[in-house]
Amino acid sequence: MGFRATCPSFSTIYFLFILLVASTIFHCHHRLALVPAPWAYSGRVVLPPRHLPPGGMFTINAKGRLGNQMGEYATLYALAKMNGRPAFIPAQMHGMLAPIFRISLPVLHGTTANRIPWQNYHLNDWMEERYRHIPGEYVRLTGYPCSWTFYHHLRDEILREFTLHDHVREDAQRFLRGLQAKWARRATFVGVHVRRGDYVRVMPRVWKGVVADRGYLRRALDWFRARYRRPVFVITSDDMAWCRENINASRGDVVFAGNGLRGSPARDFALLSQCNHTIITVGTFGIWAAYLAGGDTVYLANYTLPDSPFLWIFKPQAAFLPQWVGIAADLGQAGENSRS
Repeated sequence: MGFRATCPSFSTIYFLFILLVASTIFHCHHRLALVPAPWAYSGRVVLPPRHLPPGGMFTINAKGRLGNQMGEYATLYALAKMNGRPAFIPAQMHGMLAPIFRISLPVLHGTTANRIPWQNYHLNDWMEERYRHIPGEYVRLTGYPCSWTFYHHLRDEILREFTLHDHVREDAQRFLRGLQAKWARRATFVGVHVRRGDYVRVMPRVWKGVVADRGYLRRALDWFRARYRRPVFVITSDDMAWCRENINASRGDVVFAGNGLRGSPARDFALLSQCNHTIITVGTFGIWAAYLAGGDTVYLANYTLPDSPFLWIFKPQAAFLPQWVGIAADLGQAGENSRS
């Protein structure tokens, strides 16, 4: 018995190799299809500094979660247009927004961004006349702007920028169609966002304020019940357990729909934005969901004491559209904390 009798032929080895490569490619493709990475979405990437616009450009910090970055994006979009400058977003912002929305602003590569001598320009959370003429060539806007006063005059364009990808929108629509089938007549969907999380601690201890309680939510739901024949309240929150304990669902018009996952907010946001009307509590996530949904919006008003330091950086009249309806918060707990 010789060596040749036990050694596979060249053709057999070649066939096995091709089979292994094909299997690996198929497995990797399947894995990538299941996990939509940020680079799977379109975005022009500026690489070498020599390709930068010669007359300068605007960019903005990419801070916070979804609602914050939507506000930063919309503000950059509006102020760059107002000042006649091209706008580029950081790669981190593209990674946050592009998997959800059909944003169009080009992406500035991180390596290039680090080589630009930026002039930081801080923005308050409301539009000021001086922002119409921002000096400097390569300007990086900073702060946490999220106010309709920056971009509401471009509402149609902002809504286009924040158009949901088809698969994101269809998932929300499929869920709402399932709810619709339970009612004989067409329901009116009211998206409800209950923001708690770190606000439960931060509002009373830092900002002399409160978060929404069960009383506010009862009044907000009743506001819509008094005006629409068949409202269905679609509840989302980062604390769904609290919502189930504190929102009365005995009338059969409340659906606890949110997944409460702050790390993957697309589903909850899409549900809210596809509803007819909105109830919000605190936070930019709810504000943006209401802005995109249109319709009637009820919001938590006066949720800080008059001497709250929060009012140094936040103007309610610049955050909530004039036609939105405010229901005042119960500040009893905030008052007790301030005296202790």
